[in-house]
Amino acid sequence: SRRYTAIALIGLAGEDRELVREVLHGDTTHTVCERIERDVDRVENLGDVALSVWAAGFVEYPDRGRLWRRLDQLVMMDEARPVVELSWALAAACVDRKWDKAGLGERLAKRLMTSFSERSSVFPHVLGQASSRSHVSCYADMVYPIHALSNYAKLTGDKDALTIAAKCAQKICEQQGAAGQWWWHYDQRTGDVIEGYPVYAIHQDAMGPLALFALKEAGGPDFSQAIRKGLEWLWYAPEIGASLIDGKADLIWRKVARREPGKFTRYAQAAASRISPALRFPGVDTLLPPRAIDYEDRPYHLGWLLYAWPAARALKWDQSNYNL
Repeated sequence: SRRYTAIALIGLAGEDRELVREVLHGDTTHTVCERIERDVDRVENLGDVALSVWAAGFVEYPDRGRLWRRLDQLVMMDEARPVVELSWALAAACVDRKWDKAGLGERLAKRLMTSFSERSSVFPHVLGQASSRSHVSCYADMVYPIHALSNYAKLTGDKDALTIAAKCAQKICEQQGAAGQWWWHYDQRTGDVIEGYPVYAIHQDAMGPLALFALKEAGGPDFSQAIRKGLEWLWYAPEIGASLIDGKADLIWRKVARREPGKFTRYAQAAASRISPALRFPGVDTLLPPRAIDYEDRPYHLGWLLYAWPAARALKWDQSNYNL
């Protein structure tokens, strides 16, 4: 996966060289970037290219011109784009600002800020596309714009970008579950949670923290308490009466989900809320309880985990919050 590879490189960027070589089976971050860059002209997915640019800048790969040209080409295309992918592109532009000679970062920031709903304080899932589920946004549609706009505000001093990032962060923190769950689907019209499950480990220990830490470092509000609650759920999820951190397997299992056929609940809740923002499919917690563990993990989880918790931050957090 080009996408997972790029995120892994971003996470590994701050690690010891010998450790990185061990993880990459003898390769360096630069040799991996060279393979990513080689055929980038044929890549059609904006998110894959944006993450590749971000990774190349983060590990200081010297030959980034082709990656940047392809990113600019894809951003300029008049097509519907997922908010997540636009956010990754803005984050890449913030990391690698000296290569952004065409003002790509400013254009992306304005596009994201324009998409933000002042009424609901959330972002849409896709820009430029309508569907029967276009009122549904997901957690990723919140955290990646918060992260990208916070970094942009930190670099440029753009107060509007910081204000929007803070409003969205405030909304997801208000909606956080009583046990610290970061919920999955939101109503773009109201900001209410449409369906909470699955609850993903990566949301709890990586994506939530990376966004909220970026906001604080840009001069925004401090949501450390929400980060702490999210981590506490990972240590003990009441839905399963256990932790997703499996010391014997040396893994963090992916999520807690409902016992249901396919993705029935999220589609049912999307259809109900489409009829009326207040309407929900009744009795799902009883009929389809959230007790299933997804016994897998994915490389991008560990990449974002390393990115969110560089050694200095992890040590400081450990000393002030936990005795782990």
